[in-house]
Amino acid sequence: MPKTKNEVRILVRVHPGASKNEVMRLEDGVWHIRVAAPPVEGKANRALVEYLSEILGVSKSRISIGKGVTSRRKRVEVEGMTVDMVARRLRRAVS
Repeated sequence: MPKTKNEVRILVRVHPGASKNEVMRLEDGVWHIRVAAPPVEGKANRALVEYLSEILGVSKSRISIGKGVTSRRKRVEVEGMTVDMVARRLRRAVS
């Protein structure tokens, strides 16, 4: 359950080391997102947060990785948005 009324949790499978950042697809409730950063020293996590911040139109401080910091599969928490808003903006960004 979300901590606050306006906190959304999404599942993300990160594909680091890509040629560009892009939302690939939604599959079985998991968003597949490519990031250009390598999976070392938290670079891919920072790139994911930055990219999601751009797509969703919220500040980076409103996005956090709640679970899976060292894994490719992550639970990302977004404050200040509804589930519908997040889903709509991610779908719009699908390549």
